[in-house]
Amino acid sequence: MMTSNGQLHKIQRMWKLRKKIYYRMLDTDAALTLGTALLVGIGAGFGAVIFRRLIESIHQFSFSDVPSFLGLDFPLHLLLMPALGGLVVGPLVYYYAREAKGHGVPEVMEALELCGGIIRPRVVLIKALASSVCIGTGGSVGREGPIAQIGSAIGSVVGQVLKLPKERIRTLVACGAAGGVAATFNAPIAGAIFALEVLLRRFGSLYFGAVVISAVTADVIAHYFEGDQRAFLVPDYSLISGWELLFYTLL
Repeated sequence: MMTSNGQLHKIQRMWKLRKKIYYRMLDTDAALTLGTALLVGIGAGFGAVIFRRLIESIHQFSFSDVPSFLGLDFPLHLLLMPALGGLVVGPLVYYYAREAKGHGVPEVMEALELCGGIIRPRVVLIKALASSVCIGTGGSVGREGPIAQIGSAIGSVVGQVLKLPKERIRTLVACGAAGGVAATFNAPIAGAIFALEVLLRRFGSLYFGAVVISAVTADVIAHYFEGDQRAFLVPDYSLISGWELLFYTLL
């Protein structure tokens, strides 16, 4: 009887120890996910700042420095610069990273669904260069798609360097996209919701926490370098004539 009670007590102790180890592993896994999300947010924040500075520098070079140096007429260089930008972007993407073509978000979704979130490291550089040249020279594109792919690529690279499983890399890809969008448009909540709804399509507490941490971290970094400024400046508007309401109705 004493032996039976002793064995039962030993089994109970082993079971409690097993539960402690299990919960500690869960805590460690959560801490690793949140810690890497913070790291990705830092990378996405700096990536967004560099991307914005690249666009501004290329725009200044294309529409101020080059025309004044060559003595180009105003209408001429408005037509010439977008064409030259396209001649640079096309070969750059075609020969070095074809997955950097297009809007950016569909390519990230493809990487998540078909490649387990694996994105080549060169996409960070090629997408940033190609998009900044295209936007800076007057191409009809925006910053949302490119910075989402740049941030996602940063998240994927962090996961690959740390040799994390593909499920964790997928989470970091979403964290990178959230951080990039948040830092670019001064919108951490929008960046987090975008990543959760469009890319990750999961709303677990761990995923939500990781994405929010990344978005807020990237936004703080962008605020530090760029200041608290709006992404879109909407000028004041006054109604001059009541006939304008007709056009608003048609719109």
